[in-house]
Amino acid sequence: MTAEIIGTYAVGLCLLIGSGFVAVGVIGLLKFNDPMARLHAPTKVGTVGIGMLLLASIIHSFLLGETSIHELLIMAFLFVTAPISAHFIAKVNIHREACETPPSPPRDDTWSTLNTPEADREIDGANQG
Repeated sequence: MTAEIIGTYAVGLCLLIGSGFVAVGVIGLLKFNDPMARLHAPTKVGTVGIGMLLLASIIHSFLLGETSIHELLIMAFLFVTAPISAHFIAKVNIHREACETPPSPPRDDTWSTLNTPEADREIDGANQG
């Protein structure tokens, strides 16, 4: 097989994968009811789906003998801005109280710290002795 045939198959595979992610993202956007759940589907489309479609465009331009860097710039822009915009949309939903607030950690004095509760120290001491 020649490089042109392999490249054509690679372009087709990238287009199929990208189109599949776009279709799943659209279905997810239409099916989910909660704004925070809806947020998940388009962010995956923006990163993986559009990234694969742009990769197919890059491969195709190289097969034609033309170099194109525009797609790389678009990919870099999408990969940087998609998580930031998703974060801002999530923050707006939290501040508008359009979704449930996450539950508080069970033990606030030890959550995300190196402090060990007294009860756990006593259990560890009994297990070692």
